[in-house]
Amino acid sequence: MVTMPALNLSLLKGIYAVCRFQSGTPVAAPAPGGFTLLVQAAEETTLVCPLDQAPPEADIDAGWRCFRIEQSFDFSVPGILASVLAPLAGAGIGIFATSTFSTDYVLVKADAADKAMAALNAAGHRVGSDA
Repeated sequence: MVTMPALNLSLLKGIYAVCRFQSGTPVAAPAPGGFTLLVQAAEETTLVCPLDQAPPEADIDAGWRCFRIEQSFDFSVPGILASVLAPLAGAGIGIFATSTFSTDYVLVKADAADKAMAALNAAGHRVGSDA
């Protein structure tokens, strides 16, 4: 069994939207700054962005808060994201998770953000805020 170190996470400021477009739909990148994600897959295109930048023509699921894992780990280190997702699952919190080359992001519904912070802290992680 791999023992994970305590992670440092930041709760990013702002409310986010998860937006869906039909596959092949051209999607303009939101304004630079802050966290955004654009995934183009065979079945659909997904954009995660600040709520105030959500394109009105998208199917929009609004009201998400975003946690960022502050450390970077080599790709060969197992269990980083699982060490964050397991306490959230144990607390009954649904998530939207994604990764970049350097780190991971986990979004939870805004009304579950305080509960998520408590679950992560109880699991030994340290959660701060990008206030």
